[in-house]
Amino acid sequence: MRAGFVTLVGRPNAGKSTLLNRAVGTKVAITSDKPQTTRTRILGVSNLPDGQVVFVDTPGIHRPVHRMNARMVETAVEAMRGVDVVALVVDASVPGGSGDRYVVGLLERVDVPVVLALNKIDVVAKPRLLPIIDWYRRQREFAEIVPLSALTGDGVDRLVAAVVAHLPEGEPLYPDDFLTDQPERVYVAEVVREKLLHHTHDELPFATAVIVDRFEEPDAPGNRGVMRLYCSILVDHDSQKPIVIGRQGQLVKRIGTEAREELEAFFGARIFLDLHVKVREGWREDERVLREMGLGRQR
Repeated sequence: MRAGFVTLVGRPNAGKSTLLNRAVGTKVAITSDKPQTTRTRILGVSNLPDGQVVFVDTPGIHRPVHRMNARMVETAVEAMRGVDVVALVVDASVPGGSGDRYVVGLLERVDVPVVLALNKIDVVAKPRLLPIIDWYRRQREFAEIVPLSALTGDGVDRLVAAVVAHLPEGEPLYPDDFLTDQPERVYVAEVVREKLLHHTHDELPFATAVIVDRFEEPDAPGNRGVMRLYCSILVDHDSQKPIVIGRQGQLVKRIGTEAREELEAFFGARIFLDLHVKVREGWREDERVLREMGLGRQR
């Protein structure tokens, strides 16, 4: 048996969260076609006949503008320490550039095997892969290079086998039924934010966050078997509030309905979900909001 931690790192929109979900076999991280979807570290466990892989998904590494973004990048860099393998996930459909060189440069500090996961090969012609592989080989030495598609699953088993081969021998680190260490409140906020990302314009998601104000279990007095969740959708400016609410409240209602249905399936309980859109200018610099999001000050 082999068991250990594997950190997934890369630039925004490389497909790390989709890869995490595919490798684990169930959804533990929200996904979106918009960059910077993942804002915190997310752990997901894959149990195999010959071992256990504890994947650690991280925010995309980018040039930070706000305090929130700086904390996201700190989270990603910190997650490369104290693990057994680092998997660099790259979007093979996008040519390598200065941002990719920067991420590869960060890996110079890593003293464990680094596996290159060339993602999104389902949208790349095979002849184009060889120059991409060659470009990365010139940047640094990799323990393995695995082309794959997290979306279709092609090559994901090969990646998992590649990282397992570099894990230390040992017993599983978590019980068989353990999937993720995400707190339930965080998962609720993330599901709501995923629906928000899906339904809003490209420029809006960077300026929005979801905070769970109250989380009441079904067995709480007066709840009669209904889980009651009260969430705030934060936006930066007054002009963004009507975008989220939509005409006659239809958009926020749709976001709430889709989130409630997914959360009911996840928790196996009836759910009352209450969403309020609030303007909080500068929330990306607000320490309290960042703590709620799991991006508190690094010690």
